[in-house]
Amino acid sequence: MNKNIAPFIAVIILFIVIAVVIINWFNYRLKKRIIDSGPIDADAISFLKRLSDMGLEQLKWGAVLFSGGLGLVILNYLPYDSDSPLPYGLEIMFIAAGFLAYYFIVRKAEKK
Repeated sequence: MNKNIAPFIAVIILFIVIAVVIINWFNYRLKKRIIDSGPIDADAISFLKRLSDMGLEQLKWGAVLFSGGLGLVILNYLPYDSDSPLPYGLEIMFIAAGFLAYYFIVRKAEKK
């Protein structure tokens, strides 16, 4: 790996981790304030349910990024010409597989 890109990747990962922690902390505070405010009506319950579904959004991007990275790793071991459309097609197929995996996981969770 290039020595100049490693600090850049570390900063991006650190930024993402900090953003996820802040988002989860504010969601927790919001849910706690709604619950502590008193009786909860149907609108508040549906709002809290949407807030708790935020984990599915993280699952989606985790599946897409994992499958995209897996596609790049496999491309590293495949021989292809520089003008070949193989890397683009293979990477798109892996990203689509990540979205499909997410879709089937969510669909299975909704049936329960």
